[in-house]
Amino acid sequence: MSTPFASAAPYYARYRPPYPREFHTLLADRFALDGSQTVLDLGAGPGTLALPLASLADHVYAVDPEPAMLAEGIRLAEERGITNISWLRGDDACVTRLCLPRIDLCVIGGAFRRMDRGRVLADLDEVLAPRGGVAVVESSLHRAGGPPPGWLTVVEEVRARFLAPGRPDGVDPDDLGDLLAKSPLSRVETHRWDQPVRHTVDEVIGLQLSFSSSSPAVLGDRTAAFETELRRALLDHDPRGTYARTLRIAAAVATRPRR
Repeated sequence: MSTPFASAAPYYARYRPPYPREFHTLLADRFALDGSQTVLDLGAGPGTLALPLASLADHVYAVDPEPAMLAEGIRLAEERGITNISWLRGDDACVTRLCLPRIDLCVIGGAFRRMDRGRVLADLDEVLAPRGGVAVVESSLHRAGGPPPGWLTVVEEVRARFLAPGRPDGVDPDDLGDLLAKSPLSRVETHRWDQPVRHTVDEVIGLQLSFSSSSPAVLGDRTAAFETELRRALLDHDPRGTYARTLRIAAAVATRPRR
C-alpha cells in the first residue's frame, strides 16, 4: 500500500535541501568511515543520506516503506553511477527481519519522528556491530529569537486557504539527545549547525509539494491553482523571486555506553 509520500516523491528528491557537509564530516570522523563499513539508512526516502554516504562505505542499505521514494533513489543512484546501495522496502518495524549484516552505522533523517522510537532503537541495538552507532539528524527553521522570514508567512497563508489546519512536516529537533539517551545506545553527543538556504520561487513551490501534508495527492485537482496562487503571492511579496532562510540542523550520535 502506498504511503502519503507517494505523490510527493519526485518533489522530495528534487527540492528538499541536502544536509550540510559538516554532518557527513562528523560521521566520517566519528565512525572512522574509510570505505569498509556497512551503513543502514532507515526511512531513506530517495536517498538524501544514503547517496552521499555511499562513497564513504563499502555498502549502504537504504530502507523505506514507499516504493515511489525507492524508485527516485534508484534513479538518482543510476544517474550518479553509484552501485553500492541496496534499496529495500520496509519500515522501522522490520529492522530485525531484513537479514542485514552487522551494521556499523545507522542514519535516520526526518523519518525518525514517525517511528516507534523506543522499539526501533532496541531493534537497532540487535543489528549494530559492537562499536556501531546511530546518527539521527533533523532540520527546522532557525528563528534566532525573532520572527520567521516574511515569505514563510506568505506560504502559510496560501496553505491555509487550500489545506486543513496544520503545519508542513516538521519537528523541533532539540529533544533528539534526550530520546536517544533513554535507549540501549545511551552514550549520546549532540551537534548543531546553522545552514543558510536560498530558494527560487519554483523551489519554494516544489518544497511544499514534497510534504505529505500538501502533496499533489492531498491537493488533488487544486494542485495547479495552489501553485499559481503561491507563485503570485510570493512574487507580490518579493518580485526578485529569491527567498532566504536559515535552517537549524541538529544531529545526535548515539553509541553503547563504555563498559
